[in-house]
Amino acid sequence: MQLSDVEKRFLTIHYFLPAPANRFRQLLEEDPELIRYPTYSAKKLAYLLNLTFDKASRLKEHLSQSSSTPFEQIYETHHIIPIPFTNPCYPKELSIMVDPPAILYAQGDARLLENERKVAIIGARKSTFYSEKALSYIVPPLVKNDVIIVSGLAKGADTFAHEAAIRYGGKTIAVLGHGLFHLYPRENKNIKEIIATKHLLVTEYPPYVRPERWTFPMRNRIISGLSNAVIVTESMKKSGTMSTVEHALDHGKDIFAVPGPITSPLSEGPNKLIGEGAAPLSHGFQVIDTLRK
Repeated sequence: MQLSDVEKRFLTIHYFLPAPANRFRQLLEEDPELIRYPTYSAKKLAYLLNLTFDKASRLKEHLSQSSSTPFEQIYETHHIIPIPFTNPCYPKELSIMVDPPAILYAQGDARLLENERKVAIIGARKSTFYSEKALSYIVPPLVKNDVIIVSGLAKGADTFAHEAAIRYGGKTIAVLGHGLFHLYPRENKNIKEIIATKHLLVTEYPPYVRPERWTFPMRNRIISGLSNAVIVTESMKKSGTMSTVEHALDHGKDIFAVPGPITSPLSEGPNKLIGEGAAPLSHGFQVIDTLRK
């Protein structure tokens, strides 16, 4: 993938300010070619990037010290593909968001982003065998119809979703809440390596960014944004899963929920969604029918 000179300069800025694209719009309007910004005062950078003066001063210092750092070559060495929001390869589904990622850092087969059929499968980190069994009914029809499975590489339902996609011969995209030099959770090391070589890892964070409590809610909007529909297997009524559903509703995506036994706390979330209008899901062909409309 080719980057323009402007996009190469943008890699440097984003490395030190890993914020969504809307944060940079004023700067790009003021300096479309990103040539003049090194001459701007900290006060002007603070205004253009909505930063405090102290943060803008530190940013200006970092940018000055790293003006000649070849970030594009560094990423290439680590098989990382940066896709700025101004690039033609950037997913159209994300570009219409209010706060799209400024850059997607991809590792693996970036062509998967071009597939128009992508479905998110999400659920609790403490999901049970019930989620895993449900996916044996849901994932095969999706894979058979060339639907890519999107999830967040977390414990539980996310891991089940990625594993099911791979097991049934499909493709999967894992959206991370941290940079590609890190791994969370650690027990997903093997599947992360498989996805990084044969499928696709994506994140909006430069490689050095560690997992933090606040980075995962931000990740959830990307899971929703990339997907045509969202499937919830098991979840509590209040959880990160429900925050992804909220993003999906804001994005106008179809919501499917796997109904569960009323005796299980992890069925409270899906059952509540069904009561509020989500489609109860028992097999993957229901999703295919929706995607065909």
